[in-house]
Amino acid sequence: MEKNIARIAAELKLAASQIETVVNLIAEGATIPFMARYRKEATGSLDEVELTAIRDRHEQLTELDKRKEAVLKSIEKQEKLTPALAKAIEAAETLAEVEDIYLPYKPKRKTRATAAKEKGLEPLALKIFEQGNFNVEELADTFINTELGVANAQEALDGARDIIAEMVSENQEARKNVRDLFWRDGIIHSTVIKSKADSEEAQKFKDYFDWKEPIKKTPSHRLLAMRRAEKEGFIMLDIAPEEDTVIQSLQSQFVKGNSVAADQVRLAVKDCYKRLLKPTLESEVRLESKMQADAEAIKVFAANLKKLLLASPLGQKRVLALDPGFRSGIKLVCLGAQGELLFDTVIFPLEPQRQTTQSATIVLGLCDRFRIEAIAIGNGTASRETESFVKGIGLPKEILIVMVNESGASVYSASDVAREEFPNHDVTVRGAVSIGRRLTDPLAELVKIDAKSIGVGQYQHDVDQTKLKAGLDDVVMSCVNSVGVEVNTASKELLSYVSGLGPQLAKGIVEYRTQNGPFKNRHELQKVPRLGDKAFEQCAGFLRIRESNNPLDASAVHPERYELVEKFAKDLGCTMKDLMTSSELRKKLELKKYVSDTVGLPTLADILSELEKPGRDPREKFEVFSFEEGVHEIKDLKVGMVLPGIVTNVTNFGAFVDVGVHQDGLVHISHLSDRFIKDPNQVVAVQQKVKVTVVEVDVARKRIALSMKSDPFASPTSASKETDKSKAPTNYSKPKLAPKREEKVETMEEKMAALMNKFKK
Repeated sequence: MEKNIARIAAELKLAASQIETVVNLIAEGATIPFMARYRKEATGSLDEVELTAIRDRHEQLTELDKRKEAVLKSIEKQEKLTPALAKAIEAAETLAEVEDIYLPYKPKRKTRATAAKEKGLEPLALKIFEQGNFNVEELADTFINTELGVANAQEALDGARDIIAEMVSENQEARKNVRDLFWRDGIIHSTVIKSKADSEEAQKFKDYFDWKEPIKKTPSHRLLAMRRAEKEGFIMLDIAPEEDTVIQSLQSQFVKGNSVAADQVRLAVKDCYKRLLKPTLESEVRLESKMQADAEAIKVFAANLKKLLLASPLGQKRVLALDPGFRSGIKLVCLGAQGELLFDTVIFPLEPQRQTTQSATIVLGLCDRFRIEAIAIGNGTASRETESFVKGIGLPKEILIVMVNESGASVYSASDVAREEFPNHDVTVRGAVSIGRRLTDPLAELVKIDAKSIGVGQYQHDVDQTKLKAGLDDVVMSCVNSVGVEVNTASKELLSYVSGLGPQLAKGIVEYRTQNGPFKNRHELQKVPRLGDKAFEQCAGFLRIRESNNPLDASAVHPERYELVEKFAKDLGCTMKDLMTSSELRKKLELKKYVSDTVGLPTLADILSELEKPGRDPREKFEVFSFEEGVHEIKDLKVGMVLPGIVTNVTNFGAFVDVGVHQDGLVHISHLSDRFIKDPNQVVAVQQKVKVTVVEVDVARKRIALSMKSDPFASPTSASKETDKSKAPTNYSKPKLAPKREEKVETMEEKMAALMNKFKK
């Protein structure tokens, strides 16, 4: 363990004592949010990113140690373990190194080499491998044995070469060198399966029908797209460096001179690469590159999800929510300030029924009856038409009208969570309720939905699902705990993400609340069955009880520090309430006076900040956003239009923006800024409000190209050409059109060569 701690400290450029403390805290059951917030002195004020990196790297190295232990036991059982071999295994820094060392000792199924050894040909192979000056044919004749299956000298030589090929393939240095060549010079080459090239389904992968590029430069989204195309049977992939280069490298290592024996080794080396090393290492590179692509895709998804979860909440308002539709009508629900369902119905103000007057009367009556403060409209089919209808019926000006992203609402409405919450209502009612609640508190509602279904990912169904879930759970937990949870109103889904709880304890809290009424203070949580001291320590600071008789229960001050705050008040000769309401009193506190072995200035500063604004919400203040009037459908778009939009997804190749026409447009990375950028996250984020220029519209394919440049149609400056000469266009860099919203499948939006066409107005 000490070796791993030292290694992590060196890799992350942190003190070994910090790593050891974090590892021990995790072993004791501490969560990332808890350590980041309440154990700053112990960890040296490490943030959640650093803590997560320590946790993940420690888990990786622990798995590596387990594999080393298994390999050592296996070789020892074979009675082949030497001190030098054990030392080499212990010193290995990667799993690939361990496996390379283990390969000669690994139990195998029958191979051509083992078959040749059974025929007694190993001495011949070893003699040839020495590459001395002797008559190879005469020596091979001595190994002819019809009883063992060696009919002639040629069969003897064939078997000997099989043994040599396996020896070469199991050579640790050879494998490392070839592996390095695969990563340094490997080319990924995709070719179309001709029988499927003309199918409609294959066209979304057309750019990969014949595509080559270095594997080390292949971006994650392109690799995942090609792998999807291969999985669906439209293309074949090959990853390898130039064959002659690899074979020459191997021959330079193993072939000595120009003897007849050396010629046999030369043939064996060539066979070794084609038959043994290439398939094995190509599979290894495929797996490793996929893991890297997965990690990048999960990183993109996590960043987008965090922005969406922390979107500005409207707060506790009475909401009328509308789930738009044409033929089936608009589902309408009225929600109370706590999100409770008060009323539901269906109205038909749009085609084909067009009961406009009747629908307007219903909406106006319900707004008055339930004292509605805001109207939430789902942004799917018929959303802009519904918005126009609502804005035209004469609502009081104080009622906000807001378009809400409804991605995943249908998933929620059909889920067990929704059925349990609304057992007597159908999916349409549940979906409308979800839309309304997303307006008042996006975080509380979105945690009920599988994060993959929220629609802010990049090839989320193609990546490792276990790692994706772990990564997204980290994000959700971080967001939930950074905001804090009102224990007396939160759903069990929201509570389950609170530090130290989980689904079972969250369910127990809700059941206790139902049976005994609202929690009166934080310490009452310890009466919940199975919620022990450790769980209480982890969760208490993140749970809020706003009606508690102790005002600190509504803050992020941890109960373990209540006595300290009471001492603040006692020293100042005031009450706790006075301390929390008077900035003058707080200014009198000399924090250094309260530093101890367990409490340092970071914690004291956090406490003081909380006393100033107890339980403050870190999310930004809500602002109403409106799309361009008169632009409702893709056919309303004209090249050159400048429109307001909301970023719905950020990928490595650009950002998708909703401009209110039921179809997201794509702002390619080359059009996100006037300056060259490598990462779209440098300039945009999910839920960000932006101004975009329409650059191109393909109505038939439902694709829109947008730009955020100040002048998207201007020729690039000489400076920008110098910044990225390889991407310099002849006129201007025209972004690819966005795919249909429901597909979200990118093929080559990022391929710059395809973006350098002249723009024709």
